[in-house]
Amino acid sequence: MKLGARILKTGIAITLALFLATLLELPSAAFAGISAIFAIQPTIYRSYLSIIEQIQANVIGAALAIGFGLMFGSHPLVIGLTAIIVIAINLKLRAETTIPVALVTVIAILESPGDNFTEVALIRFFTVLLGVLAAFIVNMVFLPPKYETKLYNKVSTNTEEIIKWVRINLRQASEHNVLKDDIEKLKEQMIKLDQLYLHYKEERNYFKRESYAKSRKLVLFRQMIVTTNRALDTLKKLHRLENELHHMPEDFQKLLKNELDYLLYIHEESLLRFIGKTKTHPSQELTDEGKFNKQQLVNYFMNYHDEEDPSCFYHLLPLISTIIDYSEQLEHLDTLMYSFQNYHKQDNEVKITEEE
Repeated sequence: MKLGARILKTGIAITLALFLATLLELPSAAFAGISAIFAIQPTIYRSYLSIIEQIQANVIGAALAIGFGLMFGSHPLVIGLTAIIVIAINLKLRAETTIPVALVTVIAILESPGDNFTEVALIRFFTVLLGVLAAFIVNMVFLPPKYETKLYNKVSTNTEEIIKWVRINLRQASEHNVLKDDIEKLKEQMIKLDQLYLHYKEERNYFKRESYAKSRKLVLFRQMIVTTNRALDTLKKLHRLENELHHMPEDFQKLLKNELDYLLYIHEESLLRFIGKTKTHPSQELTDEGKFNKQQLVNYFMNYHDEEDPSCFYHLLPLISTIIDYSEQLEHLDTLMYSFQNYHKQDNEVKITEEE
């Protein structure tokens, strides 16, 4: 079993919260540990935003709980009514993620009736707040996420899987239902990849030089994801139209396979070039020497429409359009990659490490 950084951070945050609560001799230290669970965030920037929202939610929850407790006591109905009002206020403030911590504060305070209600309520409020602060410290100090490595590895894994299936499908060796299931899984993986990109984008740099380098990498990673999506679109079209392709002339099938094989090679090579494992070459190489000739592909397809049975033409037209779009996105990626690796070389250092 592999333990992720967030799992370890949660455990450390709970431990730190309980340790601090015990050190300060706060009663009901468990509330600090519970609140720490909800305050763990995937990025440092989100942690900064989260602590502001969590403190706001705690203040709202504590104020309402103390107010209702003084007026109506600690009856379960009062706790339930207070919880409803707290949820409504947080929804109004568009702070849905802070609702759990606010409710922990409400329950912690209203669960402590007695003559010294206000004193105990304030102590428990600060106990819950201590857990939030402990989680913030852990987010800032322990195990900072390596999103650059995670993002590249995710792009690489998804791309390799798509390219594998395109090659198998072009040789008519894929099982239709198996590929259909895998395409659905790949769609989900691309959604997760977009979320990972957003996490990487959210990370802030504290020096202007690093900020400029990060901006260039963001553009390049965004184009990598766009290009991988176009490869997935090509795979989906090939899968959906495999019967129509099978009835096309062998010359066309061979031409299509050769052209796509070269695009797949360029795509693989560009990912390796990003981390310095292949040579840098001019961005025009993609279309040089007829290695990918979109004009030849389109001309053959148009001639087939004019001279042969045009019944398959309109079915296959989206596939040809998607392949051309894929090639253009690859050309753009190639141009960005060449520029990235030939200007500001020192600033553009890519930090890809092996994930533990």
